[in-house]
Amino acid sequence: MADKKLTGLTPEEGEAERKPRLKPIVEGAETLSLGMSMVVAVLIGVALGIGLKKLTGITWLLWVGVFIGIAAAFLNVFKAYSKQYKEFEELSKNPRYNPKTFANDDDDDDEAAKHY
Repeated sequence: MADKKLTGLTPEEGEAERKPRLKPIVEGAETLSLGMSMVVAVLIGVALGIGLKKLTGITWLLWVGVFIGIAAAFLNVFKAYSKQYKEFEELSKNPRYNPKTFANDDDDDDEAAKHY
């Protein structure tokens, strides 16, 4: 009761007030930033290769840096794919979105066949 006097909210309203509001926005930004993270990963790899080339004088180290950047970009894509796949699996377990629950519901079809 003291909480309601101090904040003017019931405990349920206070709980709803504490939930993060920016989480959907941040998740959307993560998906949009996938392309940017690929470009940045390749650029960092190229910069690493150029730095190693200038530091050691070995020219093929530039290509090692490029390869590291491309590998990091593919790793970013794989991580994003894995995250989306986990979310899809959770969604497919929801009976509302599971097509198997509709396929087993043949009660109406059986009744209609009996009347012919």
